[in-house]
Amino acid sequence: MRFLSGLFTLILFLMLAAGSMVALLYHQFEMPGPLAVSRVVTVPKGEGRIEIATRLEKEGAISNRWAFIVNYLLRSALGPKPLELKAGDYEIKKNASMAEIMETLTQGRGVLSKITIPEGMTSLQIVEKLREEDELTGDVTDIPPEGSLLPDTYRFSKGMERRELLERMQGEMQRFLAAAWERRQPSLPISTPEEAVIFASIVEKETGRADERGRVAAVFMNRLKKGMRLQSDPTVIYGIVGGQGSLGRAITRADLDQKTSHNTYQIGGLPPTPICNPGRSAIEATLAPPATTDLYFVADGTGGHTFSDTLKEHNAAVTNWRKVERE
Repeated sequence: MRFLSGLFTLILFLMLAAGSMVALLYHQFEMPGPLAVSRVVTVPKGEGRIEIATRLEKEGAISNRWAFIVNYLLRSALGPKPLELKAGDYEIKKNASMAEIMETLTQGRGVLSKITIPEGMTSLQIVEKLREEDELTGDVTDIPPEGSLLPDTYRFSKGMERRELLERMQGEMQRFLAAAWERRQPSLPISTPEEAVIFASIVEKETGRADERGRVAAVFMNRLKKGMRLQSDPTVIYGIVGGQGSLGRAITRADLDQKTSHNTYQIGGLPPTPICNPGRSAIEATLAPPATTDLYFVADGTGGHTFSDTLKEHNAAVTNWRKVERE
């Protein structure tokens, strides 16, 4: 009798433990998820359920991959037919639960639309671009801070609010910037991630060539280290027109002499805010510039620039550029 009583107690304990575990897994499965803003997660073809759950956890869409997998297996086994997690690009909503995410992936409700935000646009220009997209809804009453949006191609479901997509862009910038800042070179003359974005925005506007961004960044880093003014024309333009972006004409000597908060011909160091929203490569070039002695650069007439480490060489390059302009 004591044996049977002990066995019964053990079975009851195991049943209670199993029930508690199932209740905990169900609670985790149904509770709001960790995403602070909606984002798109890509599930490549050929990935298994464990790989998919690991990807969702890594992307911050779920808090526990094993809770997701156990619930998936239970629902697949107890349902009318086995569930299948399908490949595709999926928009995971803000605070989406594991149950909602699983339903999205098993139903194959992929993202239908996309919009590309080029590097170097101001926040005002990005908002105006979103306002032109008919498949987005809602108005934007406040322009996001300059430099807070990450340029990229964003996928979204029809009817998504513009404000929500802007929040996603801000979240992606924060994620990328935090990771890039951790990999930065030591002894850079910038001390915060915010300064890195300001610096990168200048690099972004100074050259459209990917192969030059690092060298342009090195020039401005060298000037900062020597206490020289940056003397960047795009900062002059931003000081005059702000988020409008374009001056609409050639820059003049009067523009260079105009005192504004962003004119780096008139102020030392960095301007107070970014002058655009820089892309990934401009930020990476800022935080890992090559070692050079260059202090100057000027257009060379081919779409690129001539770099110099002395004023004499730079003046000769400027003379050559003016000759190209006249011709």
